[in-house]
Amino acid sequence: MAGKKEILDPYAAARDTCYRLLATRQRSTKELRDALLRKGIDEDTVTGVLAKFEKAGLVDDAAFAESWARSRHAGSGLARSAVRTELQQRGIDAELAAEAAGQIGEDEEQQRAREIVRKKLRGSSGGPATPEETVKLQRRLVGVLARKGYPAGTAYRIVREELGDRAANLADAEEID
Repeated sequence: MAGKKEILDPYAAARDTCYRLLATRQRSTKELRDALLRKGIDEDTVTGVLAKFEKAGLVDDAAFAESWARSRHAGSGLARSAVRTELQQRGIDAELAAEAAGQIGEDEEQQRAREIVRKKLRGSSGGPATPEETVKLQRRLVGVLARKGYPAGTAYRIVREELGDRAANLADAEEID
């Protein structure tokens, strides 16, 4: 008979699965619950094991949310809104997700957006030669920031400022030559 094999000791299987998943990174309660249910472990066992892990401090949604927010902002350059969305997708309630994303300050968020734009500009050759190429580059850079959750107004302003700084630096370099 094909299908899921019978779990002889569901409590041990749930516990071992949690330890294995937590060994690689912090997890939200929902992520662990979903993984255990996919393994065919019954709801009562899942609830009991997760309660013990929470009581022991091994599962803490608030700590997970804070860590996730910092990591995704610093590593992937996500804006607060995108971090908040990701946290909610991982089962963190809206209030806790907003609080964790809120630890990323506006100045910090704008600085990270500038770093992203500068990095993209370093990868492109010279500067746009025509007004059409400038508009195309602006749209591409704003799109990069938009996909990372930055508000449109912030994205346009930062791209415009960074392109202006780049043009000024290129003009200065040409004068030196």
